[in-house]
Amino acid sequence: MRGNSKLIRMVLFLAASLLGSAAAFGQGTPAQQPQQPSPSPGLAPSDKSSTPQAAPLTLDSAPPPVNAEEEAAIKTFRDVKVGDAAQKDQLAEAFLQKYPESRYRAEIYSWQVKSYFNKGQVDKMEEAGDKELALVPNDPQTLAIIGSTLPRAMNASTPEPLKRLAKSEQYCQKALDLLPTIPKPENLTDEVFQSMKNQVSAMAYSGLGLVAFRRGKYADAISNFEQSVKLDTQPDPVNYYLLGVSNEKTSHFEDAVAAFTKCAAVPGGLQATCTQNIEEAKKLAATQLSAPK
Repeated sequence: MRGNSKLIRMVLFLAASLLGSAAAFGQGTPAQQPQQPSPSPGLAPSDKSSTPQAAPLTLDSAPPPVNAEEEAAIKTFRDVKVGDAAQKDQLAEAFLQKYPESRYRAEIYSWQVKSYFNKGQVDKMEEAGDKELALVPNDPQTLAIIGSTLPRAMNASTPEPLKRLAKSEQYCQKALDLLPTIPKPENLTDEVFQSMKNQVSAMAYSGLGLVAFRRGKYADAISNFEQSVKLDTQPDPVNYYLLGVSNEKTSHFEDAVAAFTKCAAVPGGLQATCTQNIEEAKKLAATQLSAPK
């Protein structure tokens, strides 16, 4: 998960700024929409997006009355720039402690998913994500983040690995199913909106590729990793490395050379490994060509 962490952080925080989470994708209630400042002029969410819209209410479904202190607290959280993650983390924790049943808690959980991801705190990331999805089940960004991270974080001591893989697969596939149905926010251009959707799709396909890889289904892994690297605007060496290994496992040695070469071109901890694997895959390809038909 850490192989391309800086690039992933940039992508996730850009997506968070422009799209928020589920609300910016057109999901959830307007009251749950993040109002995080955009890094690009003209792309900031409209002030109107945080205004609750009228809806038919019953005695059972009526929201709690507006609390002036709670409104001030969520505004304070939103006003802190995305780059000041430490302060936003503190405000998020304090907000949930003081307002555990807030109408805005899904927004706070969405922030925590990305924050815990960037810290490598996978268990906390998953917990926050599941809390958000219990409130806003159709957030493709959170589904893709969790679904793509869980299989990367697995190791020999991971409890119930089959259940973890099944959960990852379910989350990633749901993210991909949801993305075509998401309406474009008015404050985004078609190009930016499509780019954000592509990035979420890339994460989801990466997760599906990892699930297939861990199950030993290398042909399925190849097709998903190929989709991921095609859509990803920030090359992830982990995806290229696993794509190379999957191609080796299926005797597609020339394709393995191509994948390892792209992996080796990305600065990071996998460069040396991928460079070595290029030579090994070339030798296997030569042996395959010289073998009797």
